[in-house]
Amino acid sequence: MQLSEQSNYAVIGAGSWGTTLANLLAEKGFPVTLWVYETDLAARMQQNGINDIYLPGFTLSQNLTYTSDLQTAVRGMQLLLFVSPSQVTRQVLQQALPDIDPHALVVCASKGIENDSLMLMSQVFEELLPTESFHRLGFLSGPSFAKEVVQGMPTAVVAASRDLSCAEQIQEVFSTEKFRVYTHDDIIGVELGGSMKNVIALAAGVADGLGFGHNTRAALITRGLAEMTRLGLKLGGRAETFAGLAGMGDLVLTCTGDLSRNRTVGIELGKGRKLDEILSGMQMVAEGVKTTLSAYQLAEKLMVEVPIIEQMYQILYQGKDPRQAVSDLMLRDLKAETVLAELIL
Repeated sequence: MQLSEQSNYAVIGAGSWGTTLANLLAEKGFPVTLWVYETDLAARMQQNGINDIYLPGFTLSQNLTYTSDLQTAVRGMQLLLFVSPSQVTRQVLQQALPDIDPHALVVCASKGIENDSLMLMSQVFEELLPTESFHRLGFLSGPSFAKEVVQGMPTAVVAASRDLSCAEQIQEVFSTEKFRVYTHDDIIGVELGGSMKNVIALAAGVADGLGFGHNTRAALITRGLAEMTRLGLKLGGRAETFAGLAGMGDLVLTCTGDLSRNRTVGIELGKGRKLDEILSGMQMVAEGVKTTLSAYQLAEKLMVEVPIIEQMYQILYQGKDPRQAVSDLMLRDLKAETVLAELIL
């Protein structure tokens, strides 16, 4: 399906990122319907044009309309962008399926690995969508804090699809003078980078919360990249993908930026607060918490060595003391850093 200014667009999920991407499209002049899970929030957004929970302080485009009815949001749309939390994406997609136009372009910007199934979002979509839709399926990822994008700060991301023409359509639709989109064909690498960087950001936050410095953070980012790449290669991704925007780019942003929810959770863990207490005070989702469980289990299944992810799993799910986790990482058997051979083998 060829998109035009007359095409109808829907964004499914009104968190900070979903709202920001919906606003980006609307500011380009496209008519956009934003599906908001919370009925009361949808009503307030329709009245005030502000997402006072997930993106407060920003007045949104008048080209946006809002609904809490999923069928209304999906029906008749030529482009559907899913930005729901990864652990509920399957459920939302299943509910939307009967009303999705078979010729629609479907894009997913959710980042995570599904618990239990251990599937990436691409695998979830390809399990549920008909095979003939795969060439109209794409994934958007990369280093992009919602608040900075809505403020108009220059940002670069990646649109990945098995079909180049699909990736190019997504690139054309989303690109602006401040939001640059590159195309890619390594869906697995792009998705895994966007998922696992949240786990490493938790670890970087723990180190910050413990009072460690830039040396520690640099080590975590670099060795975290190695873990992401090892697991990605096992799943069929390509090593060079992890050196790009969806790998290193997103990893650096999420491990260092003050707007990172996952880093914030890690900082509080490092300060000694309990996970339940931290999460109960948050309105937005820190995807890395549940992705840690999936990433750890997936690495075990594939027999991939991921020491940072393993320590985060033990902190989050086995109550391990964060300082002991750092000590155990530092006291692992000494070895050479032969990165290329390590990633290829």
